[in-house]
Amino acid sequence: MADVREIRPHPGPQTAFLSSPADIAIFGGSAGSGKTYGLLLEPTRHIRIPGFNAVFFRRNMTNHLKAGSTWDTSFQLYPLLEGRPLISPLHEWRWPGGVRLQFSHLEQETTVFDWHGSQIALEIFDELTEFTPKQFWYMLSRNRSGCGVRPYVRATCNPDPDSFLADLIAWWIDPETGYPIPERSGKLRWFVRGADDRLEWGDSREELIERLSETMDRADILPKSLTFIPAKLSDNPTADAGYRANLLSLPYVERERLLGGNWKIKPAAGLMFKRVWCQTVRLDEVPTNVSWVRGWDLAATPKTPQNDPDWTIGVLLGRAPDKRIFIRDARRLRETPRKVREVIASCARSDPPGTQVWIPQDPGQAGKDQAQDIIGSLAGFTAYSSPESGSKMARFGPFSAQAEAGNVSIVDGVDGEYLSQLEGFPDLKHDDDSDATSRAFNALARMPQMTFAPPIVFTGAGHEW
Repeated sequence: MADVREIRPHPGPQTAFLSSPADIAIFGGSAGSGKTYGLLLEPTRHIRIPGFNAVFFRRNMTNHLKAGSTWDTSFQLYPLLEGRPLISPLHEWRWPGGVRLQFSHLEQETTVFDWHGSQIALEIFDELTEFTPKQFWYMLSRNRSGCGVRPYVRATCNPDPDSFLADLIAWWIDPETGYPIPERSGKLRWFVRGADDRLEWGDSREELIERLSETMDRADILPKSLTFIPAKLSDNPTADAGYRANLLSLPYVERERLLGGNWKIKPAAGLMFKRVWCQTVRLDEVPTNVSWVRGWDLAATPKTPQNDPDWTIGVLLGRAPDKRIFIRDARRLRETPRKVREVIASCARSDPPGTQVWIPQDPGQAGKDQAQDIIGSLAGFTAYSSPESGSKMARFGPFSAQAEAGNVSIVDGVDGEYLSQLEGFPDLKHDDDSDATSRAFNALARMPQMTFAPPIVFTGAGHEW
């Protein structure tokens, strides 16, 4: 007798998600909580029904196809159920009877019109916060079925307080703490879009119909049910033990979202950097075998009584063999392009021997020419340029995490205004100090023997590291 392999969801939130009767069920919160596998399990209950179809949506195909994604993980499951993969021209799994599970994207807002006239029995949104409300609501109109399966929607998400989803699931979230309300997990609520385009909510279909029938035609009141089921990393017994350590190493804001499942927290002054996190040391206490990088953020407009231009900032960071980071100097000025270049050259001459100089490269040919010109003026020094990549928050996050962990020291005498600017990030008008710090730290992070978590992708000098 052949061995039988049992496939079932984990007890707890994953089981609740897969057993929900809601028209729209949203499963999410912490990273690593079993969301992807939950999505892949959902359509398997229908794969013996002729004509059944489902579509897994990501905002772009790159996210669908990367390692650990839904498509990649589907190969652990669907072959066990005798599914047959098709990779070209579509990415999908097929079963007899015309059953299809397709993996697709909605990269542009207008991409939804590619689905005009479609009938999708089960729509699955992986990371729903990445989609726009127009995309989600339009695709809901394509959620139709001719195979006998009641059309429905399933989605996963990580917390994002700025997404449309934060408003959609607000009833399930504590407005004070930002954490899900445990007793509301999996509870169904019913909604109808009213005449003023707002969603009208009710605790039951009947209650909502009765209330709205006073102002709307009863035939037009067709409520749909929605629920939210939060989950944490601890709800996934198969999660990699080291993954929690990776999440704990994130900056505070991202850690609260991806590990704590907080839907309200946003970057604010004092959350990304506090000087009390850092030990102050004398220069003679800094080890002699430190690797140094001077990271620059450039501006070229002098200060006048009528303006408040950005600053040119040059931050000198060092890394000791034991991975401690030292803030040694921060040079701040608002001067003409010529004066800026003179100061960059002066710092290169006075900084510790072997210090790398990293300057930004703005987009376009003009930015490339400027970077090459500055590097050319630094003959005899190790100088590089790098384009900006990712948001300012994402670039500053790795440094923030190391500072919070107590791995950053401040050399006595560092400009106090620079430290105040870091503490005010991202609420202050200017963010040049944080940008220069990010550039210097990320350059240090790409040097050999660095093992900071989370991993950092840094693009510089025409290469990706």
